[in-house]
Amino acid sequence: MFARIIAATPHPNWLSDLGMTSRPEPLVSVSEFTHKKGTEIYGEEEPAEYVYQVKTGAVRSYKLLSDGRRQIGAFHLAGDIFGLENSGAHRFTAEAIVDTTVRLIRRQSLELVAASSAVVSKNLLSVTTRDLQHAEDHMLLLGRKTALERVAAFLLEMDKRLTAAGVMTLPMSRLDIADYLGIRLETVARALSQLRGAGVLDFIGNNQREIVLRDRVRLASFDLA
Repeated sequence: MFARIIAATPHPNWLSDLGMTSRPEPLVSVSEFTHKKGTEIYGEEEPAEYVYQVKTGAVRSYKLLSDGRRQIGAFHLAGDIFGLENSGAHRFTAEAIVDTTVRLIRRQSLELVAASSAVVSKNLLSVTTRDLQHAEDHMLLLGRKTALERVAAFLLEMDKRLTAAGVMTLPMSRLDIADYLGIRLETVARALSQLRGAGVLDFIGNNQREIVLRDRVRLASFDLA
């Protein structure tokens, strides 16, 4: 797993740096690793020995289907914790979308702290609950929504997680978006053009990854969930 890592800085740290606070705060070993764009952080079926948090950058979790198609299950952005499993192996592959720095802590160490700290245990339950809610929402999106509704729902999700000063800068490509939404690349492009034509959004720059949402209420009306 670590052969693909280009830099490592292990150091003792507080759990509050992972957003997991307890009183008194236990000192634990938290490491930071930097992965280049497109490199694997861990693979499907690899031992789930660590819990991860995105410090900078972005990560995609995905499965490769038997016919070679890729299904992205989640995007992990700065501050997000990922890699929590209910078994001893990872169910998805995690990959850096852009140059990304992640923090990680040994799962066993975190479980030991949680066993003696109600606050940390509650933090872990909250993370697990959010992951479950996201999985349920994603299942609904894939199973019941039209292509336009899926793109609108994706933009609303990213708006909550990314927007600063009214501009949403997407780290992921349109192909990533298509593989997350379970539709074709061309369908994503058509849906974005339709929303732009409706005055809902506009693009900044040639790569069209910077999006200005001009009418959030109208955007929400396209997501009929």
